[in-house]
Amino acid sequence: MSEEEFPVLILGGSLVGLTASALLAARRIPHLLVERHRGTAIHPRAASFHQRTMEIFRGLGLQRAVEEAAAREFVQNGAIIAVDSLSGRELACFYRSYNDGVEGLSATSRLFITQIGLEPLLRDRAQALGAEHRFATEVTGFTADDDGATVTLRPRDGGPERRIRARYLIAADGAHSFVRRQLGIEMHGRGSFAECVTIYFRADMRSMIGDRALSVVYVNQPRLLGFFRFSLTADAGFLAVFSTFDARGRRESLHGADLSPRRCAELVRAALGVPPDYPVEIDNVQPWTASAATAARFRKGPIFLAGDSAHVMPPTGGFGGNTGVADAHNLAWKLAMVIDGTAGPELLDSYEPERRPVCELTVEQAYTRYVKRVDASLPAENLAPPLDDPSIELGAIYRSEAILNEEGGDDVLLEDPCRPSGRPGTRVPHIALQRAGETVSTHDLAGPGFTLITGAQGQGWWNAARTLSASGAPLQAHRVAADGELTDPHSTFERTLGIDVAGAVLLRPDGVIGWRTRTAHADPHAKLHDVLRRLTFRR
Repeated sequence: MSEEEFPVLILGGSLVGLTASALLAARRIPHLLVERHRGTAIHPRAASFHQRTMEIFRGLGLQRAVEEAAAREFVQNGAIIAVDSLSGRELACFYRSYNDGVEGLSATSRLFITQIGLEPLLRDRAQALGAEHRFATEVTGFTADDDGATVTLRPRDGGPERRIRARYLIAADGAHSFVRRQLGIEMHGRGSFAECVTIYFRADMRSMIGDRALSVVYVNQPRLLGFFRFSLTADAGFLAVFSTFDARGRRESLHGADLSPRRCAELVRAALGVPPDYPVEIDNVQPWTASAATAARFRKGPIFLAGDSAHVMPPTGGFGGNTGVADAHNLAWKLAMVIDGTAGPELLDSYEPERRPVCELTVEQAYTRYVKRVDASLPAENLAPPLDDPSIELGAIYRSEAILNEEGGDDVLLEDPCRPSGRPGTRVPHIALQRAGETVSTHDLAGPGFTLITGAQGQGWWNAARTLSASGAPLQAHRVAADGELTDPHSTFERTLGIDVAGAVLLRPDGVIGWRTRTAHADPHAKLHDVLRRLTFRR
């Protein structure tokens, strides 16, 4: 059996695996992605993408392409409501406009796009940057040791098995992860609590929708709980049925139930609130299980779990796919810096302590929304109090050895992005700066290495960074000043980041603030050298 070697092997070619591939390819890290299916998604699946995810796609040069593809699929910036039926009464409104309350928090917006529309963009971008992908390829076994993982692959269309040796392996192989099960990593949380089914259908809904811009419509009926999404033309969509109940109010098993086209059409008509003879065509039916759980570990030796292999959650809040993209974003730059030698392997130890607490919180928030929006009959013991969506989407606070916080602070996991602190461990807040007459977001300044951004009188820090960069440090520097390369037309930069005019922040490649100095320093070169040494684990 022939053997190939790669620095990184990605198992799973859906949203999270493709994002990881594109991010590694952008850093010129050779890797192989393997996916058992023959191509990208054929069912819509995740459709709501938050600003943090869009910032990541922006960093890959994909923002405009994603926005254009989204506009071809759905009405954007619509409402998220609950009704007794599409033709009936509105029961609640969660968002009158999907971007309510988050305008100005990012250079991007929340949007709706299916994985059918998104995944080909990620695949094409990764391959254009040099990534190698093998679809229609199955994993038949793997072993791991301290020096890497060995995986055996078999083409689904025939051909010899091949052995792949990888220094690191990213398991993005879904909720039923083969890798996670083989490693014996348990899932903890609420477990599975609903047998669900998604019904893809065609029907004329134009008169029912009218002039309303609707992004997500929850349906709450005594005998049916679910939600709709509709095509741009309002003549097709899907109904995700969470639960059905019999005449006595007892929950029915959807997975063991009649899911014939006739029965599925009945469910769609009930949710639409139309007569029994209303024309409905069923295209596809996909059973699935609603679960809420987080893996006990996100790493074992050279193997990292990401996406649904690390956490599963119900779709309420639209957090699932976005959380997986954030996993890939956190991990890819760390792998890249370790592989290219600009950071020590200890950097990889920060993946789990940074991501797992945030993922666990997000899983619980998704469950809370499920109970409160969908099914109040579910167990609500120790139900997490609902937190606001922007804080979950943009306000994560990381803590690990890859964050240098010399200021102390509390142990909260989130901050309100409407009131950013600039503290180490947080995503750098979006500040619109000017460069040569063009608007530049602070997010656009993060590069393949670390990025120092100073206040107007931070010349000492800027000079130190330039000297270190010239000696080979993975560092670039910017000064925000009236006479600098970057200007601050609204005079908010220093105040928003919590520094004075001689202070600075150091961004990691993922746009997270790795270190902050509020003021000047007697020896900025020595201090910055020490900070970089500690953040890159180059002892």
